[in-house]
Amino acid sequence: MKFNKLYLSLALVTAFIFACSPSKNLDRSQAPQAGPAPEINLGDYSTFSLDNGLRVIVVENHKLPRVSYQLTVDRDPVIEDDKAGYVSMAGQLLKSGTESKSKNEIDKAIDYIGANINTYSTGAYASALKKHSDDLLTIMSDVILNPTFPEDELEKVKKQTMSGLASAKTDANSISSNIVKAMRYGLNHPYGEQTTEETVEKISREDLVEYYNSYFKPNISYLVVVGDIDTEEARKQAEKHFGSWERGEVEKTMYPQPTPPETNRVIFVPVPNAVQSVVNITYPIDLKPGSPDAIAADVMNSILGGGVFSGRLMQNLREDKGFTYGARSSLSTDEHVGYFSAYASVRNEVTDSAVTEFLYELRNITDELVADSTLQFVKNGMNGSFARSLERPQTIARFALNIERYDLPENYYQNYLSNLAAVTKEDVKAMADKYIKPANAYITVVGNRDEVADKLAKFSGKNKVELRNRYGGEYVDMKPAPAGMTAQDVIDNYVEAIGGKAKWDAVKSLRQQGSMAMGPMSLTMVMKQNREGQFSMTVSQGEQVFVKQIYDGEKAMVSQMGQKQILEGDDAKEMAIQAEILPETSYGKYGYTLELKGIEDVDGQQAYVIEISTPAGSKSTEYYAVDSGLKIMSMSTQETPQGEITQTTVIKSYKEVDGLKFASEIDQQAGPQQVQMTIDEVTINPNLKNSDFSIE
Repeated sequence: MKFNKLYLSLALVTAFIFACSPSKNLDRSQAPQAGPAPEINLGDYSTFSLDNGLRVIVVENHKLPRVSYQLTVDRDPVIEDDKAGYVSMAGQLLKSGTESKSKNEIDKAIDYIGANINTYSTGAYASALKKHSDDLLTIMSDVILNPTFPEDELEKVKKQTMSGLASAKTDANSISSNIVKAMRYGLNHPYGEQTTEETVEKISREDLVEYYNSYFKPNISYLVVVGDIDTEEARKQAEKHFGSWERGEVEKTMYPQPTPPETNRVIFVPVPNAVQSVVNITYPIDLKPGSPDAIAADVMNSILGGGVFSGRLMQNLREDKGFTYGARSSLSTDEHVGYFSAYASVRNEVTDSAVTEFLYELRNITDELVADSTLQFVKNGMNGSFARSLERPQTIARFALNIERYDLPENYYQNYLSNLAAVTKEDVKAMADKYIKPANAYITVVGNRDEVADKLAKFSGKNKVELRNRYGGEYVDMKPAPAGMTAQDVIDNYVEAIGGKAKWDAVKSLRQQGSMAMGPMSLTMVMKQNREGQFSMTVSQGEQVFVKQIYDGEKAMVSQMGQKQILEGDDAKEMAIQAEILPETSYGKYGYTLELKGIEDVDGQQAYVIEISTPAGSKSTEYYAVDSGLKIMSMSTQETPQGEITQTTVIKSYKEVDGLKFASEIDQQAGPQQVQMTIDEVTINPNLKNSDFSIE
């Protein structure tokens, strides 16, 4: 069946106002010299340790009667092997039950005091009004010290993770994130491991318990307290709630150290029907937090494309060439291994040109000194951002934690602006020479293989494009279909698998009702069809109708929030085929042509791949399981006000009604929007009225 388309305070002097009359000797052709960097007073914070080794950092801020607590377990990255995903699940499930409270009891206790607690794999964050701080810590410490990781809650998280993986399987941005990490670090590095359906399936409660017992120790942890509290009170609270936490030995994790490739490598992940390519040029770097290079390297990256609209990448690829809405770069520090990345989403037809411009800008910043005006502009922006960040006490807390964790000089942040002011254009070039590697990068591209891939080999040091699957593993290319097999044969097999032509011919009308989950929203969908080619679909919540689509046999209409639009041309024709009881059998009637491309692996299932072309020239791809004959996925391109997007529909299961099979669980992704549909009721040959299909 087809389914419809559907963001401490600090006074810094940032400018000088000259009220006096201009001097006769003022040379207006010369820019004024930058003044000295302002002196910074970061504000006070205090530190102490408990007997068990827990290090506590206190940042007082008495402006509001609130207090927050952040616990950080400072462990090494963990290799998860064939159970990738269990570490993050352990963090999610910390507050899903303790030895004395169920998840429901914990949630009620948090709500009762108007607090919030979030847990993750390296600790927790909690905040509340000052008067509830002791109650808050009672809950937080129980969650940290006594988690039970209930089996039923684990199964819920595994199911949610599986659903997310299914929705992301053809999303180019999600795939790009996977492939970039896999190539940059390697699949056997904790930063490069991939969470897949197979690894999630293997995760057990014992894995979560083992992770917790191995790493949640006070002697490698920090407790940061921020808000309306003094050091002495924070000490008493920490002793009371975390003093009994027992210290323990924590093993160091060993793993291979990633290095950039010896020459450029082009890595391509095919996504059929993709209308854009997600390009990311990346490699690992050795740049630790607080490194002597860190500030100058940050300046260099800001000039190149570090989120500033005036960055060279943005000015080139967006403003000059019009290839993309945004092109940026990142230079990330990390205690173990940092990275460089330059990225953008570009149209298929300009993908190779975009890569050319990326590499040009990477080479250019290593070849030439930047202009004085550019350097000062970027430093002014970084100066202002740093100043604004100091308005938040959490920033001071983060600085204090960094100083403790990374053994930075106590005056590291106090000297930040003076060190920033001291960066020269020669320093910028030295940082580019050290950290920008236009000839030693992974050039990853996720997109339409047929339209893009062959044009990218010229960027590879080996003059070839390496194909990978969406998790960075070996790409299994499409196999040819059996000799004599046609697209029509696949369609015929599908019809037989869902009940057979005779039974479907007896269906004169259909009514299907189900639920749609769009983020936190739960909606009801009702779809009606009859053999006369009439169709209607409504999406509602209670009495409020959000979307209504109708094809009355001649005209098509779409209504969104009460705003009607009559569809014409190709859009109307597309709704006409959707109105068919079994659209797959009516492709020829509407002038669609089918081509059997071959057999491809779709999440472990061998599937026939059929490319469908409409008379208007648009294309879509459908996948039918070789063993069962059932349709399991479809992909198409949709036109939206934001441009073309790829829509993917995954059919997860079928239900049988009177000998006929209907898609019952459907995951749909269109750009960033994910929809999960479940068909709960199917009525065959209901008595439908003409008013059900009235456009008026």
